[in-house]
Amino acid sequence: MRITVCENYDEMSKKAAQLVLAQVTLKPNSVLGFATGSTPLGLYENLSEMCSAGQIDFSNTVSFNLDEYYPIKKDDPNSYNAYMQENLFSKINIKRENAHLLNGETDDPEGECENYERMIGRVGGIDMQILGIGSNGHIGFNEPDSVMYPYTHITHLTESTIKANSRFFSSVDEVPKKALTVGILTILNSKRIILMANGAGKKQVISELLGDGMKLNLPAALLKLHPDVTLICDKEAYPK
Repeated sequence: MRITVCENYDEMSKKAAQLVLAQVTLKPNSVLGFATGSTPLGLYENLSEMCSAGQIDFSNTVSFNLDEYYPIKKDDPNSYNAYMQENLFSKINIKRENAHLLNGETDDPEGECENYERMIGRVGGIDMQILGIGSNGHIGFNEPDSVMYPYTHITHLTESTIKANSRFFSSVDEVPKKALTVGILTILNSKRIILMANGAGKKQVISELLGDGMKLNLPAALLKLHPDVTLICDKEAYPK
């Protein structure tokens, strides 16, 4: 795992954007895996500015988002569909039919997950996966559990994740208790992975991630099995 420690969040976001720029420049039809939450917002702002300036072209790229709450309406402002439209897709030239998101409105969540996994397989998998990390070590919505699911699936959110995400909702009671998420093996099958972490609140989990061995209750620890992972964090999140 390569580690890049940045002075602050802005620098971290720019570093991540430069890696995406290099990926898309070298392979214009790259398959990108996008994350949501507060961590990648700076990255998406930088990519939007690059696209407006003609520095990066998303017209041939394909994207798959990591996860979505379930159930949730696509037009709910707290859905990840709305998040991506507002923070990235409306600001870059990616073709709408190439920007894939899990459907939180589906009546058949298992079928939705199976179809999503097939679509990822048909394009040859993810070239570059962007990840954040939860304070409990989750990546996507792959929560700490005695069982890890390899492929896209429906999952129950832990109380700590629900509490952490309640800051985006009017109250903790409004946070959906389930989610659709890409699985651990699908993430690990990505050719390159960018893991982003910022703020003192992530210092403990990054310390656990970088420690010796692999903690079985820390889903992100499985990233140690991947040959091409870059951790980009700010000084507040870096434990050393």
